[in-house]
Amino acid sequence: MKKKIIATLILPILFGSSVQAQNVELDKLALPDGFSIEIYANVRNARQMSLGDDGTVYVGTRNRAGGRIFAIPDADGDGKADEVITIAGGLKTPSGLTYHNGDLYIGAISRIYRIKDIDNNYMNSPKPEVVTADLPDKTHHGWKFLEFGPDGLLYIPIGAPCNICEPEAPIFASIHTMDINNPDAGFELYASGVRNSVGFDWDPIGGDLWFTDNGGDGLGDEMPADELNHATKRGQNFGYPYIHQGDTQDPTFGEGHDPADYTPPAQKLAPHAGAVGMAFYKGDMFPEKYKNNIIIAEHGSWNRTDAAGHTGHMLTLVTVENGKAVKYEPFITGFLQNNEAWGRPTDVLELRDGSLLIADDKANAVYRVTYNK
Repeated sequence: MKKKIIATLILPILFGSSVQAQNVELDKLALPDGFSIEIYANVRNARQMSLGDDGTVYVGTRNRAGGRIFAIPDADGDGKADEVITIAGGLKTPSGLTYHNGDLYIGAISRIYRIKDIDNNYMNSPKPEVVTADLPDKTHHGWKFLEFGPDGLLYIPIGAPCNICEPEAPIFASIHTMDINNPDAGFELYASGVRNSVGFDWDPIGGDLWFTDNGGDGLGDEMPADELNHATKRGQNFGYPYIHQGDTQDPTFGEGHDPADYTPPAQKLAPHAGAVGMAFYKGDMFPEKYKNNIIIAEHGSWNRTDAAGHTGHMLTLVTVENGKAVKYEPFITGFLQNNEAWGRPTDVLELRDGSLLIADDKANAVYRVTYNK
């Protein structure tokens, strides 16, 4: 049984010294019994989030011009932001960021930036330093999602510079790694045939990389499925642009390509769901069914016909057993009402107490989900 959370909260957004009110009606959302949701902070165009050692949450944005990154401290630990602080601005679509060994790394189309000792510097308008400027400058699927893997390497997805095409260079439609201690060594291919991944995490049990991938447009309302992929080793090819959803040849580029020659998705997701940020839930606050399973932020379709109805605009749960995806189901729904979206989830982040943050770039908010046993 789903439980409705009825609330309308108004909190300020702080961009330096300016303040703007944001109204979010949480009564539109349906959650499983025992779960509650509230606004953690209001952040314009919130995308990827990352957690600092001191509990500060860092948030990227996908603004193409003047893109900003934010810090959200919660010094008193009350489960709500103390304030939202602009760390830096003027970046080109700084959608992805990740915290690592006290430093903040930011992906902005063709560049990776670093702010050292971010916990002690985010109040001081620090200037990001360039780690590398050698990524492609294409903006089509050029926004980034960044994470450090268990191997200490920085994982960087490089989306296809088109809807469906044979990319002009092999660096596109891929996930690469970089050794940030030796950036001059460049990028090393980890996975290819990846149209546009904007979310990944590592299995806390098996250690493998799992990632979302958005399917192509223009092939119909029900084709292709978005993908949840499972990379068991370096060098796998997941099919794009030749094979969609693991089993279907592309009508233009697929001739002569056998689906069996490519790695199929671990789980087909809803067509055009816009599956982006994802994470294995590792905490102890939520019930056992969530433990070590994947929570996905589905941003939502933008071009399905009204008759077909829009997909995504929700959080979903994928159950993983023995390294296999065995179930795919809704978790939090209601961002879509009467085929109109009032919110669009972009990322999920687990806090140290086991609660879960959700970024929403349409409602300009970050929510906190808790469970009361």
